Amino acid sequence: MRFIFAIVSFVIATLLIATGVAQKTIFLPPDEVKASVSVDSAATVSIIDGATMQTFPHQQTLSVGGSSEVFTAYGRTADVMAWVGDASYNLISYSAKTKNLSSKLVTNSETEVPNPTGSDLWFAEYTDTVSLKQRLTVDDTVSLIIVSNGTDPAPPNIALAWPVNNATPWATPLLIGGGIVLLLGLGLLLWAIAHLRNSRGPRRRSPKMPKLPKQPRYKPSKARKALPASTRGRRSTRTTMIAAPLAIVSIIALSGCTADPTVAPNADTVEVTPTPNAAAEKSAAPPTAVTERQANRIVQRIAQVAGEADKTLDADLLQTRFAGDALALRSAAYKVKKVDDSEKLPSVILDHTVEIVLPQQNADWPRTVFVVVKDEADETIAPIAMMLIQNDPRSQYLVHYAVDLEPGTVIPEVAPADIGTSRIGPDQLPNFYVADPSEIATDYGDILNKGEKSEFFGLFDATGDTLRDVVGVEAKKKLKKDLPDTAKLTFSNATGTGEVIVMATLDTGAIVAVSLDEIQTIKPIETGATANAPKGMKALAGKSVSDTGFTATYGDQLLFYVPSAAEGGLIKLLGYSTGLVSASELKK
Repeated sequence: MRFIFAIVSFVIATLLIATGVAQKTIFLPPDEVKASVSVDSAATVSIIDGATMQTFPHQQTLSVGGSSEVFTAYGRTADVMAWVGDASYNLISYSAKTKNLSSKLVTNSETEVPNPTGSDLWFAEYTDTVSLKQRLTVDDTVSLIIVSNGTDPAPPNIALAWPVNNATPWATPLLIGGGIVLLLGLGLLLWAIAHLRNSRGPRRRSPKMPKLPKQPRYKPSKARKALPASTRGRRSTRTTMIAAPLAIVSIIALSGCTADPTVAPNADTVEVTPTPNAAAEKSAAPPTAVTERQANRIVQRIAQVAGEADKTLDADLLQTRFAGDALALRSAAYKVKKVDDSEKLPSVILDHTVEIVLPQQNADWPRTVFVVVKDEADETIAPIAMMLIQNDPRSQYLVHYAVDLEPGTVIPEVAPADIGTSRIGPDQLPNFYVADPSEIATDYGDILNKGEKSEFFGLFDATGDTLRDVVGVEAKKKLKKDLPDTAKLTFSNATGTGEVIVMATLDTGAIVAVSLDEIQTIKPIETGATANAPKGMKALAGKSVSDTGFTATYGDQLLFYVPSAAEGGLIKLLGYSTGLVSASELKK
């Protein structure tokens, strides 16, 4: 029987191990679901919406090819569709019936789109030649856009793959159980062999007892009568040996009931799926203009363009990232520096991590974003605050204001980047704040001209306001004193051409960016006398001496904190940039 138990154990072990190996090899299901499509269309754009990307859970692997240039990016679905605009496109979706991708041509009026590379709308973008393969993890709020170069048809070969759980939770217990049963069978085999050898040895017979007088009905018992007791012992042992494998198999079966957890591999790009609370917040308010990650990338691109333009004094390049007063100040500085290399340019746009990102809550355009960039390694460099505006989906964010923050300035508490804030429109301005933001520029300009005699002096906080020292009353008096007696210098100011930008803060106040034009006029006051233009004014006016005089405009970009009327308080200057923006000779 021992041999029989050993053979049964070997058979069970073989079955268990073979089944475990089979689950890991020939019966192992695929580890991903694949779907593809070959697009037969001349459309220059293909779009895969978030629902298609989320057909199966976990990350997605996108493969695109079939053209000399391959570009793919993803962003909010509404932003992607706004960028596509009136262009025809291929809509790629997943068909549950065919278990494959399908393509549908959506026909519109335009047949071409701009080159999408470098657009500020995208959360992330990828480019390659001939083909591109990229791992993504995106939720159903975004869409992918696939383009070649905007004029050629979009890459035709598109494939998606999703990882699936192909874990075999029974394989490992089966292999372990098979090994245990195999060892048990080997033990039984060795035991059976040992017992067989012992049973074949010489046996001694018990010596016969001397014959005694016969007694009635008495017969001596033989020692071999004890064998039935050992038979009962084997029966008991056999029962135990059968119960042991059954108990082991039961333990193995129970241990296989716990499945291995599936851990998705790391993706190259991760977008966090919104929580229910976040989704509720987003449904209650428009989406933010940009994410924090977008803002950092936009600032880096702006800094790169500004750095190159400053180096080459290229105003045309500057226009690709600057507008309004920020463009006027820097362009004028380029002209002056070309004539006089000793003249300084406006502050360098810092290429560092953005410290504050305050995007506008706006699903439409134009969109506004307020950012503060600081050099953490060098405290002597003033942080830069910028107001960025994107006019339409296909435009880049342009710098409309770029100011150096005052030393020690603390920006009022603002909402997190993923919540954003509202930009207050002109119809919402009156009576809500301690002063009308649209009039703050001229009110402050009056203080620069009149000092404490200005009727608006009590509205503004003078503490830490260094611009008053640079262009205030005392500075203007000094300019007049340095002028020859044959000439007269006058000052005036006017509201600048820049937009009034009002971004709400958490304390019901607002960060306000405005522009102020300070106008200087130099005239000769004696017959035959002439007026001399300062160096900067000479470079822009094209003349150094005039018998009629000169007029020059200095542009001030001003950033204020304005308290609400309910809270009260003084208006505080947070930062500024100032410089000559235009000059000309007075007409006779």
